[in-house]
Amino acid sequence: MNHTSSHATKDLASDIARSLLDDVTDLVSPPDVCVKVFELAESPDASAQQMGDVIARDPSLTACLLKLVNSSYFNFSRRIDTVTRAVTIVGIRELYSLVLTVSAIKSFTGLPNMLINIDTFWRHGIFTGLIARDLAKQCRILHPERLFIAGLLHDIGSLIMYAKLPQQMADLLMIAGGDEHILHQAELAELGFSHADLGGALAETWLLPGVLQEAITYHHLPAYARQARIETAIVHLAEALANQSGIGAFCEKALGNQIDPVIWEILKIDTQAFDAEAAIGSAGLQFADTAGLLLARA
Repeated sequence: MNHTSSHATKDLASDIARSLLDDVTDLVSPPDVCVKVFELAESPDASAQQMGDVIARDPSLTACLLKLVNSSYFNFSRRIDTVTRAVTIVGIRELYSLVLTVSAIKSFTGLPNMLINIDTFWRHGIFTGLIARDLAKQCRILHPERLFIAGLLHDIGSLIMYAKLPQQMADLLMIAGGDEHILHQAELAELGFSHADLGGALAETWLLPGVLQEAITYHHLPAYARQARIETAIVHLAEALANQSGIGAFCEKALGNQIDPVIWEILKIDTQAFDAEAAIGSAGLQFADTAGLLLARA
């Protein structure tokens, strides 16, 4: 009887999560330019000129991308004046990641939300993404820019829950007291699913790579990742460090050590040699510039 009840509860939780996603699909679908750029990024024959032509149809996106490639996010010595030139220098995949970043912030910021400060939410995502990208480079991950996307969007499921379950989430935020790990556990206990589960499902609808879907889904439970253990561990560590930073913290309140010890083994990092302050500081140098550009558009 308990076994049947458990399955019924899981099915109900799954139904609720699916209905939440269905309710917001129209509001947060990838814009056409994002879809077209994705197709070019996946095509072996795509050229920088084609990518530049597609992006140029959106003047505000073009302006934002050019500001980004000329910012401390890349720290190039020479100024880049056209998207085509930017594609040539940073690569099609990197440009796609930037288009996705700008598009996601614009789309998801439109969801109704009375529970949290949306700028604080995105600052946390950006700071996490910057640390994740730096860690990916240190771990010699192919296409480290993907980890910026995973870090930026790791909590994206929360915005759906704030919009569609405002009373329940208000109660759970009170219980959590600014601690994301407590919030994650409270969501699972109360709803049967979490913001991480929803975020992973939403990443699937945006056609993000499976590696990023898993990194978002399991960023609180890195030991559960199967196909993307390293990427998931990186996002978990990046978020924990962002939460230690104060300015990039979930609730603008610096928290202590929230790192799952399993990630050190996955990443093969010597805990004694790892310099958390340096990782936080490196992201901090890029943060004001990057956040200012991305959030000015939101």
